[in-house]
Amino acid sequence: MGRLLIGVGVLFLVLGALWPWFSRLPLGRLPGDIHIHRDGMDFYFPLATSIVISILISLILWLWRR
Repeated sequence: MGRLLIGVGVLFLVLGALWPWFSRLPLGRLPGDIHIHRDGMDFYFPLATSIVISILISLILWLWRR
């Protein structure tokens, strides 16, 4: 349990340090993301971004298990 918590802490530290570069990526503004803007309502569903992140996480976990 201790190793898991340390690993998660290190992961958060690395992600926090890399945040300025991650914010420049077009994630959240991909062509397949759904954005509907009407009077008094704003609906946003990042469909393409969710698929890309899911594929990346699956690839990382697959490589990690090998």
